[in-house]
Amino acid sequence: MEETKFKFPTEMVELPSKGLLYPEESPLREGKVEMKYMTAREEDILTNQSYIQKGTVLDKVLESLIITPGVNIKDFIVGDKNALFVAARVLGYGKDYKFQYNGSPITVDLSLLENKPFDESTVTPGLNNFPFTLPSTDVKLTYKILTGHDEYNIEREINGLKKINPESSVELSTRLKFIITSVDGDSTPKTIREFVDNQLLARDSRALREHIRGNQPDIDLNFISDSGEEVAIPIGLNFFWPDV
Repeated sequence: MEETKFKFPTEMVELPSKGLLYPEESPLREGKVEMKYMTAREEDILTNQSYIQKGTVLDKVLESLIITPGVNIKDFIVGDKNALFVAARVLGYGKDYKFQYNGSPITVDLSLLENKPFDESTVTPGLNNFPFTLPSTDVKLTYKILTGHDEYNIEREINGLKKINPESSVELSTRLKFIITSVDGDSTPKTIREFVDNQLLARDSRALREHIRGNQPDIDLNFISDSGEEVAIPIGLNFFWPDV
């Protein structure tokens, strides 16, 4: 355990990506982040109604906990941020997390969660870009792992489209337009958007999403319940504080 000059107890948290997807100049390239233990200040953030309504409360908690200088919370890929959420919960309230699943109480030891296997041979250090060939059409794509910046832009675009047509359902196609970075070598946004809207088969879309889900760096939030069923650990306000 280390202590900062502010005398906060801190821990170094290893990122599932090992920092390989971040640019050389990024502080995240080190593959680890220093976090302080949760205090009453973070509990105030967890109950901030403005943050809760905006959906930013969990990011605000991480911003308050991260000690490593120069870190922008939106720079993190989703899997690395999940690992920080788990670390923050353990440091703040201990390793045992209790929740209800199908009406039954479940207790999970968060300290036993491990990072998913990650094939580093597929990574060009400092480059968040990966190849994938669609199985049905043989179209060659490249894709990226979404960051907080992407998630923000996706949400903003979806909200804008729903203002135009409240009945529209555009979440999946919008996300794909941000995930895909090139189609047969063409990286222009117009080409990517037209491909997703008009040419991407449903079975190829599913294959791409399953490939990304199985290969992106992340902490494994699934565990086997007493009944033998695989259960995904929910992360939300209750993850940090059941009374919220």
